[in-house]
This record gives sequence, C-alpha cells and structure tokens, in this order.
Amino acid sequence: SKQKCFKPWSYIPNGIMPIFWRVVYWTSQFLTWILLPFMQSYARSGGFSITGKIKTALIENAIYYGTYLLIFGAFLIYVAVNPNFNLQWNQLQTIGIAAANTWGLFLLVLLLGYGLVEIPRSHWNGAKRGYLLMKTYFKAAKLMTEKADAEENLEDIMEEVRKVSESIKYNHPLRKCVDTILKKCPTEYQERMGRNMDDYEDFDERQNSYPSEKSLVKLHKQVIYSVQRHRRTQVQWQILLEQAFYLEDVAKNETSATRQFVHTFHSQEAENKIIQYFYTPTVEWYWECLLRPWFYRVLAVVLAMFSVIVVWSECTFFSTKPVLSLFAVFIQLAEKTYNYIYIEMACFLTIFFLSICVYSTVFRIRVFNYYYLASHHQTDAYSLLFSGMLFCRLTPPLCLNFLGLTHMDVTISHINTQPTAYTSIMGSMKVLSFIADGFYIYYPMLVVILCIATYFSLGTRCLNLLGFQQFMGDSEMTSDLIDEGKELIRREKRKRQRQEEGENRRREWKERYGNRDDSTRNRVVHTDQKESSFSETNTNRPLSKYTRSNGRTERDRIELLQDAEPLDFNADSLNDDPLELDSGRYQPGGRYLSMSRSKVFDDV
Repeated sequence: SKQKCFKPWSYIPNGIMPIFWRVVYWTSQFLTWILLPFMQSYARSGGFSITGKIKTALIENAIYYGTYLLIFGAFLIYVAVNPNFNLQWNQLQTIGIAAANTWGLFLLVLLLGYGLVEIPRSHWNGAKRGYLLMKTYFKAAKLMTEKADAEENLEDIMEEVRKVSESIKYNHPLRKCVDTILKKCPTEYQERMGRNMDDYEDFDERQNSYPSEKSLVKLHKQVIYSVQRHRRTQVQWQILLEQAFYLEDVAKNETSATRQFVHTFHSQEAENKIIQYFYTPTVEWYWECLLRPWFYRVLAVVLAMFSVIVVWSECTFFSTKPVLSLFAVFIQLAEKTYNYIYIEMACFLTIFFLSICVYSTVFRIRVFNYYYLASHHQTDAYSLLFSGMLFCRLTPPLCLNFLGLTHMDVTISHINTQPTAYTSIMGSMKVLSFIADGFYIYYPMLVVILCIATYFSLGTRCLNLLGFQQFMGDSEMTSDLIDEGKELIRREKRKRQRQEEGENRRREWKERYGNRDDSTRNRVVHTDQKESSFSETNTNRPLSKYTRSNGRTERDRIELLQDAEPLDFNADSLNDDPLELDSGRYQPGGRYLSMSRSKVFDDV
C-alpha cells in the first residue's frame, strides 16, 4: 500500500527559496568579482587618507576589471555580428553563470581531491605516538627561520623610518605622513626615535633632499606588512612552544604509574573552575594517553569511508540507469517512503562533509607570505579577503556538484521532475550543451587522480625538490630540521624553567623577609625626604627638565641610597640638553640614580 505524504513542519512554501537563492547567489558573485578585490587593494594600500587608498585601489584593479570587460565586450560583438546567434538577456545571464560555475568547479575538484585524503590521514597520523611531537619540532625549526627573517626585515624597515623621521622636521609639509608611519611602528621603536628628535631645527629645501609622498606611501605599506608579520611570528612561536611542551608532557605521562597527568609548566591563563572540577589530572591522563588515540583512529576510519563514498559517487553520478551514485540511492529510497527528516539529514551530512573537505583545504593553502591564514587572530586583512573570495566562488559550484551527486539536477538526471530552487535560478544549460553535458559531468572524475596524487604525497615531494621544506618521514632534510627544532624547544624549556625558579626564589624571599624590607624602605624614604627638603632650600635653579631614570629597580635605588655618601653638586655645570643625559639621569633630591657616565663626577 502506498503511504501518504504528510506536510512536514519545516516545509517552506513555493516562491520563497528561489528568492532566497537569487539574493544569496548574486550577492556572493558581486562580492567575489567586484567588491572584495577592491577591498583587497584598499587594505594593502599605503595611502595616508581614504581618498588616496581608494585611488590606489582603483588603479590596481583597472587591469583586473578591464580584462573581464574586454572579454565580455568581444563576446558581445561576436554575437551581434554573427547572424546564427540570437541571444536574449536571459541566455546571456545563463552564459555568465555557466562561466562562473565552470571556474568554481575547476577549483572545487582540486581542493576536494586533497581534502578527501588528507583529512582522514591527518587524524590517523594524529593517533600515532610521537608523530605530532616530531611534526611540532619540524614546525619549530621552520618557524624560527621565518621569525628571524621577520625580525631582520623589521629592523631594516625601522632603520629607513628613522632616517626619514630625522630628515623631515616638525614644520615640513610631509611631517603628518611621517607621524602616521611612526604610529604604526612598535612602541620600543617609537620611543627610540622620539628620543633622538630635534624638533627645534627647521628644514631647508635647498640643503637637504627630502623623500617624496610616493616614497612615503611605499614605506608606509612596508611598515604595515613588516610589523604585522613580526607580530604574527612572535605569537605563533609562543603558541608553538606551548604545544611542544604539552606534547612532551604527554609523551612523559604515557609511562606514568600513578595515572595522573603532570604538567611541566602551569598554564598562564586562568582556567574555568567547572573545567577544573570535571577535567581532573586523572581524567586528563585517561583521555590524552589512552582514549584519544583510539578515538582518532575510529574517526579516521569513518572519514575514510565517507571519502570512498564521495569518490565513487563523483565517478558514477552520470549513470541514471542503473543508479550507481550512493548518495542518489539513499535519497531515492527516502523519497519512496516520504521520509522527509531522513532526506534532510542525508543532505545535511553530505553537504557538511563536502564543505569540510573543500574549506579545510583553503585554510591549509599558503602562497609564500602573499596568502596565509594564521590561527589566533594573526591573519592579515589581505589574506582574509582572499579567503572570502574563495568561499564565495566555491559555494555555488559546491551546491551544483551536490545536486549532481544526488540526481536532483534535471540536466544530469534527465528526469522530468520539478526542478529545485537553485536549478531554477541557474537557467537552462541547453545554451551551452558542451558544458552541461560534458564538463559538468566528466570533469569531477579527475578527483580520483588527485586523490591518488595526494595519497602518495606527490605535491609534497615536488615542493621538497624545489627547495620548500615539507614534513616527510623518509627525507634527510626533515630529520635535520626535527633535530634542530628539538634543540630549540629544549633551549626554550630551560629558559622557562630558569624564569620560574627565579620567580619562586623571589616569592620565597619576599614571604620570608617582606616585613624587614618594608621597614628598611620606609626608613630610607624618610631619610630621602629630609635630604630632599634640605636640597630644595639651597637650590634656586629649577630642575624640572631632568627626569628620573627608569632603568633601575627599586632594590637598586635602595642600595644606592644606603651605600652612597652625600655628594655636593653644582647645577650650573650640568648639560642643558636632556638627550645627552640619557643614561645618567638627575634626581632633584641631590642623588644620582645612575653613574654610568664619567661626566657625572667632574664637579665632585
């Protein structure tokens, strides 16, 4: 007996989904082809005003936009001259959509072929003992090289900024641009440059050659890039150190007889009390040393099964009689029983797995330092916008590929059924039959070749041959980098241990002799106040321009006040230029806090 089809609670009336898809599709196309490329150039520009950045972005995108306009114009002229073509606006729209989907499908298959193999393999390798630790050592060696390069690059750029800052004085017309560049520099460089500024000197155009505004724009762009790269490598290095320390703790605790996880270093961040209550050292030991490897193995097997189903369906979804695509088989079985919830869950899981395979590959792509998605909020604006462009371009062909796998696309299944809302806005692909009947159907079969190449790491081996070090277990270069990274981690670990030991000793000293130090400090401060009042009565010259040195700690000042004998001084003999008193600062109380320069004792 045939079952009745009940109206599901999540049913959407007719006419709603086409409007929704039309808004989503054309919005994403506008973003990926027009707005986001313009925003990329705007974010990377070194202009000092909004107008200057917009002008730079328009100039950089003129070739980008002009190329598409030239191709589209030549196509329109060809259609208008050729009498065999009688295209209308809807057909032109369909051709534009087909061109965009063709480019997106070409990129989709490349990313999908990598993700279908790499995601299950990464989880399987994550369950191996010592694999993640060896890979972390390898990353540490590479990151240290990048970190040193970023620091050297930043030093070179800051030297150029210093020269420009010294040449362009306070009343120069381009001084505002220099101040804008200085604000983008790190704080320590700003203080160093500000200390050597002589703002009382006027500029003279006849004597000195000054940089142009165009050169300052270029310098501003270099400063933004170098500072961001330096900050990113510093943060990534600290994060990688924490990961390496934790993985070393896991390796040590695997042979623990107490079955309680012991950390070498305590976490610097305050943990949630609820997590501390449930995630005890015993639970952490069972999870990290016993359960997590098996969980990763099971997850890797499940993901591998999904990958095999996707590869099989990609190669056979063109066959409608018999139906060979497993996703199409599952959906058609659910259609016969009118199981709407099952259809929704099957579609959701399929699109979810395809999205993970494609989008996770986007996060792993790195084109030198031109495009790179870094974790912990360290990605620059240009890379974020570039990834947004990729997502907007990949979403429509991903949906089209899913409809082909499940035989919901009329152009593939050739079944006279009601078209989906997404297919209705795509238009009829009969205008370009060689794309609809050829490229859309047979090109996804290349995913098999890409999966085989990824399984044997052909891309990794090619990059390794070209000089880009990649993590390969059978490579001598990889072994050398692992040893180098291991030594770097060991060195940082000893440094961290010495810091913690010093902090513990200072804490114990403060707890044991804290009251005695407080009484000594109070007695010294009282004596210093009396001597300061006596000095102020005998000194008529104001000493406000001499500042206190920040290079001494409180303990050094106390010892200096206790041991040093009272010294007479003559304020008139002191140099009036505060820049020359950088390391030998004067204190209004009649004491020298730093005596590193010999000129301090000339009048004693």
